[in-house]
Amino acid sequence: MCCVNRLSISRRRRGAVSAAVALGVLLPTAATITPATAAAPAVACTSQKAGLAAKLVKDINAALKGRKSTTAILVNDRVSKTSCVLRPDTQFDSASVVKTTVLATLLWDAQKSKRALTATEKSRATAMITKSDNDATTALWKQLGVTKVKGFLAAAQMTKTVPGSGGYWGLTQITARDQQKLLGLITAKNTVLTDASRAYILDLMNKVVAAQRWGAPAGAPATARIHVKNGWLPRATHAWRVHSIGAFTGTTHNYQLTVLTHDNATMQDGINTIQAVARVVHADLNPGAARSDAFVPPAVPQEAVPAVPGRAAQDLVSAPR
Repeated sequence: MCCVNRLSISRRRRGAVSAAVALGVLLPTAATITPATAAAPAVACTSQKAGLAAKLVKDINAALKGRKSTTAILVNDRVSKTSCVLRPDTQFDSASVVKTTVLATLLWDAQKSKRALTATEKSRATAMITKSDNDATTALWKQLGVTKVKGFLAAAQMTKTVPGSGGYWGLTQITARDQQKLLGLITAKNTVLTDASRAYILDLMNKVVAAQRWGAPAGAPATARIHVKNGWLPRATHAWRVHSIGAFTGTTHNYQLTVLTHDNATMQDGINTIQAVARVVHADLNPGAARSDAFVPPAVPQEAVPAVPGRAAQDLVSAPR
């Protein structure tokens, strides 16, 4: 009799969890609901717009169905007061996504001494963001030093981000939650970055070269101003890491999207996963809007791999000489 009761309770709990996910309600912690076996995390959404959270949950889960990568997602739309979350605190090697953090650190540091960026700093910042130039990033990373990077991370409350050691900025550990905090700082007035600094970052992210404007912008509304930074890195463990962070601004748009992935067999697998998620997010947040797929690359983009004798190429992408 006791076992039947436990089974009945277990079924009721599973039903409650399923209903909560379907409605886009953030689930209780594991301490509150303890399933018999651990299941893969499901995306959870909330929204002040009727029906939107449930639609996002359904569509994002459909976009991820059958994909083998480990994916973390965060969505924040200030207009409809909508948010979605999946694996927000799972850590990933940053690859070139960290370059936005490097630029934010450079500007934050310059603000403290009330100085403008030098011509060299501007040139390196432009190459780092718009073309994902590794040499420019290495120069700025060395100039700033890990102490200043950590200082910015603390100011930005990006508490789960750990700078790469030994100068390997591409191996910085990032989370979707922290990347979304960064996008939040870039797109709204705050005490960490000045309005001028925020505008500078957004402008460079809007000018990323065509071959690297894939990922989060896929399927974005034609009326949105797009700001993006991507990262890609193959290594022996977790195979391809492929990430994309994007902000979408304009008269009627004010939302941010972060999608981090690893365990991709190929880079294109990662791009496909990110863009599948991006398309449904844009469609659900902007029903009926004209779409733009002008940001899908004609071929897999490449970054220059530093030439270091005796080192495998996959260990050098997004790493210093």
